[in-house]
Amino acid sequence: MTQRRNRRAGVEDRWTRTIRDADGNEQRVPSARNGKGLRWMGRYVDDQNREHTKSFARKVEAKTWVNEHTAALTTGTYVDPSRSAITVASFYGQWAPRQVWVHHTRRSNDAVVDGFPSKGVALGELRASHVETWVKVMSDDGLEPTTIRQRVSTLRAVLKAAIRDGYLVRDPSQNVRLPRLRRNEAAMEIPEPAEVGRLLEHADADFSAYVALCAFAGLRRAEACAVQVGDIDFLGRVLRVERQAVLIARNNIDVRAPKYGSERVVPVPDGLLALLGEHIRMHRPGDDPARPMFPGVGAGMLSTNQVWRLFDRARRLAGVDTHLHALRHFYASGLIRAGCDVVTVQRAMGHSAPSITLNTYSHLWPDAEDRTRGAASEMFAQATADQLRTGDGIRSL
Repeated sequence: MTQRRNRRAGVEDRWTRTIRDADGNEQRVPSARNGKGLRWMGRYVDDQNREHTKSFARKVEAKTWVNEHTAALTTGTYVDPSRSAITVASFYGQWAPRQVWVHHTRRSNDAVVDGFPSKGVALGELRASHVETWVKVMSDDGLEPTTIRQRVSTLRAVLKAAIRDGYLVRDPSQNVRLPRLRRNEAAMEIPEPAEVGRLLEHADADFSAYVALCAFAGLRRAEACAVQVGDIDFLGRVLRVERQAVLIARNNIDVRAPKYGSERVVPVPDGLLALLGEHIRMHRPGDDPARPMFPGVGAGMLSTNQVWRLFDRARRLAGVDTHLHALRHFYASGLIRAGCDVVTVQRAMGHSAPSITLNTYSHLWPDAEDRTRGAASEMFAQATADQLRTGDGIRSL
């Protein structure tokens, strides 16, 4: 049986050694290393019975180092220095291949870590200042607050994984201040109904139905590309959104579930049903319910690159300066104007939580002050109805 070494910790003076004189008294004399290298060496033994040493020029530094590690061993927050010495980039290189990510998520995360200026810093040496400097650089470069927040969120996911695997004690990015999000009606592009009408009119005959799905069902670009004829329930007057078509490389499309698990059933207005029915009759006749509504390259579906070209041509012919994603905002704003509540809009848009809907479209709902004032006015009228009816009036308080 291997004998377990007793835990010991302390600081050793490497420039001197202890001897006993003729009378048996201890005294310190210069050692063979006197004046060579760093004088003070800290020493401790971890829970795995491994001894760790490090040399310092000053005794106080050696004591501090020993005290920090022995305290961490006592509190259960100890990290082996050999593990904390691994860099951010090296840990990510080991961790990322084990993650169940789709292609574009892996590519995006790789770009974030590769662009982190302190990726070569050891995890144990990473400080909040490294992250703060990165945030400042991105802000000075003009990146949108949402982009900066997304990148920092990716880094935090990596650091949390390092904590879980015992490479790091705490997340140094916590409490780092990020740029505030500013959302207002002026910043969100919402086309007018007449502009949407002109887009439908000037889009290619086999592309007009695609524009209509984005404007009147709120589909995302990749979701509309992946719609199959069988997804449309003409009797039930609904559309099932069950997949998206993501372009991996030229003419290579990956069909997968919608983002954030946003499968949903969208109620479809009669006008859109009629337009979709005519599109199928003219451009997609057949018996196979799995045939794509909009054929194109890769997996037989329209690619997102083809969509850009077709939509750009439609908006130039229509004289409309708007983006495709603005049609999704057009749909959401119409639901809100019609009095739909947050949860209804969330489900129609395929957001994973009502908070996302509120963060995006809160400015489109009626002003809170107007609602409060109206509610208070109604309560006031009910409470004072008897006095007003008898003519007694309200006594001043």
